[in-house]
Amino acid sequence: MSVQRYRQELRDLLELVLLPGLAAVLPWAVCFRVFKWLAHLRFLYRDPCERALAQAQARGWVGSEPGAAARWIWSRRLVTLVDHADFYLGRTRSDAWMRRHLDVEGHWCPPDQAALLCTFHWGAGMWGLRHARAQGLKPHALVAALNGDHFKGRTVLHWYARARTQAVTDALGRPAMDVSVSLRPAIKALRSNEQVLAAIDVPSDQVLSSEVVSLAGMPARVPRGLLRLAVDQKIPVVLYITGINLDTGRRHLRMRVWGVGDDVSTLAQAVFGELDGLIRQCPPAWHFWSEAPRFFIDTEAEAAAQATPAAPASPESPASP
Repeated sequence: MSVQRYRQELRDLLELVLLPGLAAVLPWAVCFRVFKWLAHLRFLYRDPCERALAQAQARGWVGSEPGAAARWIWSRRLVTLVDHADFYLGRTRSDAWMRRHLDVEGHWCPPDQAALLCTFHWGAGMWGLRHARAQGLKPHALVAALNGDHFKGRTVLHWYARARTQAVTDALGRPAMDVSVSLRPAIKALRSNEQVLAAIDVPSDQVLSSEVVSLAGMPARVPRGLLRLAVDQKIPVVLYITGINLDTGRRHLRMRVWGVGDDVSTLAQAVFGELDGLIRQCPPAWHFWSEAPRFFIDTEAEAAAQATPAAPASPESPASP
C-alpha cells in the first residue's frame, strides 16, 4: 500500500467511522456537543467542505462580514458529521429514541396509497425513513449503483457506502431499487400501492432528461424523470425534509402531501421551489454545493456557444443525418 493510499484510508476511517461512530456510544446531547467542537477542526472533511465554501462564495451565498466564511464552513462540517452519525444512530437507537429527538410537522400519505416520496440532499434524512416505516408506509428507496471502479483504492469508503445503502433498506423494510436502466421496478411498486422514495436533487448529467428551474436565485438544470412518472401514472407527490437544529441537535421532519400534478414543468418548479426555500433557510445544509457547476447554468457560456456559428462538417467527421 502506498503512503498516499494509507493516508487516505486513515482519513476515511477517521471521518466515516471513528468520529461519527461516537454517536453509537455517547448520549446524543453529549455527542452533539462534541460534534460542535469537532466542526471547528479545519482538517475534517477539508476538501469537500472547502469546495462547497468556494462554490457558495462564488455565487454570493456566503456573507462578506468578518467570520462569515468560518461560520459557514463550520455549519457545513457539523451537518456532515451529523449525517454520517445517523448511520450509527440508526443501527443502535430504537423508535423510542426517534420519538424523543424528532419534531414532526405534517403527515404522510395513507400507507396503502401509491405515492412518490421526494426529498433533497439537505440536512440529514435517515430519520425520515424510519418515521415513514413506523407510520406503516412501504417505500422503496431509489439508490445509485455502487460501481466498484468509483471506490478504487478506498476500501473504507466502499465498505461505508455499501453499509449505508443496506441501512436504508433496513430502515424502510423494503428492498432498494436501482432504476438507472429502467423505471419498470418503480412502476411495478406503485401499481402495487406501495411508495417510491428518492432524493431528487441529483446532477442532471446523471439523467436522460432535465428541467430548468430557479434554485438559490440562479437557473439550474434538475432531473424530471421521476416527476414525469408521477404525472403519467397520476401518482401524488409527498415532499418531506429532515433538518437539524445546529444549536441544539434536535431534528425536525416536515411532510407536505401534494395532489396529482398534470404538468411536469409546473410540478418541477413547485417542488424545487421548496428546495430553494430550504437553501435560503440554511445554505450550508445543502450537500451539493461542491457539485454546483453540475447544477447551475453558466448563462454567459451558453450565450457565447449559441452565438458561435457551428463549424462545417469535415470529410473525416461527417454530420449525422
